[in-house]
Amino acid sequence: MSKIDPELKKKLLKETQAPFKGLRRILWIAFSGSAFLGLLIMVSKIAGGNEIQQNNLLIQLGACALFPILFFFDRNKED
Repeated sequence: MSKIDPELKKKLLKETQAPFKGLRRILWIAFSGSAFLGLLIMVSKIAGGNEIQQNNLLIQLGACALFPILFFFDRNKED
């Protein structure tokens, strides 16, 4: 017979199925914010008349798409 609280046991089993989920979610949010801030700075430079290399802009747009998608797929299925 287990002396562990059933709620704690459920939480621990959930953590073993998806380790470091909280940390990953924080990183996806931080990376998403950084990507959107970088895009905002690039757009403001373009609006100011500066030349931006097209591949740098595409990388920034890719990051703005990738990190929110990763955050979306990392969510709980029952949420």
